[in-house]
Amino acid sequence: MSSSATPRRATSERGVLFTLAAVQFTHIMDFMIMMPLGAGLMRVFNISPGQFSHLVAAYGLAAAITGFFGGFFADRLDRKHALLALYAGFGLATLGCALAPSYHWLLVARLAAGACGGVAGSIVMAIVGDVIPPERRGRGMGMVMTAFPIASVLGVPSGLFLANTFGWHAPFLLLAGLSVPIWCVAARFLPNRPPAATSAHPGRQMWEILTHRVHGRGFLLTAMLVFAGGSVIPFMAPSLVANTGLSEHQLFYIYLCGGLTSLFTTPIFGRLSDRHDKLHVLAWVTLLAIVAVLILTRLGPAPVFLTVGITSLFFVAMSGRYTPTMAMITNSVEARYRGGFMSVNSAVQQAASGVANLTAGMLVTRDSSGRLAGYQQAGYVAVAAFALTLVLAWRLRAAVPQAAKPGHPGGVALAVVAD
Repeated sequence: MSSSATPRRATSERGVLFTLAAVQFTHIMDFMIMMPLGAGLMRVFNISPGQFSHLVAAYGLAAAITGFFGGFFADRLDRKHALLALYAGFGLATLGCALAPSYHWLLVARLAAGACGGVAGSIVMAIVGDVIPPERRGRGMGMVMTAFPIASVLGVPSGLFLANTFGWHAPFLLLAGLSVPIWCVAARFLPNRPPAATSAHPGRQMWEILTHRVHGRGFLLTAMLVFAGGSVIPFMAPSLVANTGLSEHQLFYIYLCGGLTSLFTTPIFGRLSDRHDKLHVLAWVTLLAIVAVLILTRLGPAPVFLTVGITSLFFVAMSGRYTPTMAMITNSVEARYRGGFMSVNSAVQQAASGVANLTAGMLVTRDSSGRLAGYQQAGYVAVAAFALTLVLAWRLRAAVPQAAKPGHPGGVALAVVAD
């Protein structure tokens, strides 16, 4: 390979990753913006914390259903064309959220947004696995995962500003507008990925995906990874308002500072995942997550600077857990199954998120003084899920040791070894 070819390849990879990160940005912001809007939506629509948890869970449950059925065909479609179609549907559904006149119409629009946006996220991950070789996949995942802190730094604060200035509809209008130029960039710059050559019936392909021993371990790991965060994230902003004494305007600083610190640390976790055993990286980040959750869910009235520090640690730990875990899961799947696996994995992820949101909704209630009770119990559930995540990651590494090792070469199917 010529010396000029390597820079061109690096530039091409970065361009694809930036485009995919932009798609993820809008998808993640669409999900995240519901959290800080929780206090306002409960007031505007006069709904309970449980009903608000239904709005959050609707997105994930709809994505879970469509993700599962998408697994039948994901490896038979051009990845680019499938992503563009789903992303267009996501933009229209987000516009429907902005125009929803009532709680029930908003719930329907959230279902539609989840049906399209959640599956689009799985195709993004499949494209990363297709384009980026395993020895650089941790950094690739880290770059795409920066969509989370960017959404926190730019998206959520600007969304809160728009909501406080123009009403809760405004953030969804912003997202619907942003999806148009991002769709155009994706149509122009993403590579076409022809469907995998297979003669297997879609049902047979799905059966192989679902019954593969390594895949099962990956699905369980994904479910617990997401469930841990979904147990506490939906009610973080409402609890900061009701229990800690922050105003809805001060939530701006929470998401700004948390996003800035995560924006700095997420690429670091990506590089660490390429240089060290991914399970070890996950273990250290999980320790930070446990400390952050135990403090956050017990937090009462506190100075703003202390609250910002605790929530920033929470953001860093929660976003940092995804990079080594998703790199390990992606590395453990053979290329011929990757699209279908990622689609089903997205279904598992969204279902776990929905179940976690509903679980939090059952635990958290509002008492007579207006405070949210039960958030501490949700934190205990999250800590137990953190521990199970490490156990499941260890089991995946036991089945496919190469998936967790730093910088293993790409282009070969990973061998499955006995426990």
